[in-house]
Amino acid sequence: MKLNGGALPTLDNEAIWLGSAFLGIALIYAAVGQAGASGYIAAMALLGFAPLAMKTTALALNLLVAAIGTFYFFRARRLSWRNVYPFAVLGFPFSLLGGAVQLPEAVYFPVVGVILILSSLQMARTAIGKGATSAASPSAPPFWGALATGAVIGCVSGTTGTGGGVFLAPVILAMNWGTAHQTAATTAVYNLMNSAAALLGAYAYWGQIPASLPGWLLAVAVGGSIGAFVGSRYLSERWLRGILALLLLVSGVKLVL
Repeated sequence: MKLNGGALPTLDNEAIWLGSAFLGIALIYAAVGQAGASGYIAAMALLGFAPLAMKTTALALNLLVAAIGTFYFFRARRLSWRNVYPFAVLGFPFSLLGGAVQLPEAVYFPVVGVILILSSLQMARTAIGKGATSAASPSAPPFWGALATGAVIGCVSGTTGTGGGVFLAPVILAMNWGTAHQTAATTAVYNLMNSAAALLGAYAYWGQIPASLPGWLLAVAVGGSIGAFVGSRYLSERWLRGILALLLLVSGVKLVL
């Protein structure tokens, strides 16, 4: 594969392949309440993208799909701002700082690889354990706990370009800080705010974004809209999460090795 300046692909067939992959990833992720950054990174990793192109592109795509998800949850009246804002108070500035950090290639690939593997394990766990419910009614997240959680996840997600929702969702569910619908709504807004912050923080690297981005944005807009609409009504989440888990695992192992 040929790269422009070590970062940008120049082959049209690769851009088309990625557009199709991004559409499918956005559809599947949106169907389970996520925006897809980990999946976009996984797809670009398989084609050998450079870290800066992967990070900025994933954040831009994640931002759009998160906005679509937020819109749908807002219309469905699933959003609870009391549950959202504590995570965002420090999540936004820490994502902004993380977006300005550029890890060396020798560090970026294994770090993102580990994140993808952890994401795959979480996806697999939720696929296998789908249907299990907590005996206790969910409670609103404690303010200080949510602040700390938002800050840590914001820093990690901003640095790596992974959005953060894939890490925030399991924390909320494990701590019983919300129902499945509330968790999906909270992570959609968190992804939206943190992706915007990290992309702003990475302003100096916007020149590394591939020229094919407008077409890819259209693809994820279509996929995200279909996934958010159909996935929440008709499709089983179990097999969707299983496919995602496999994709993330394979790509994560590729990056680590």
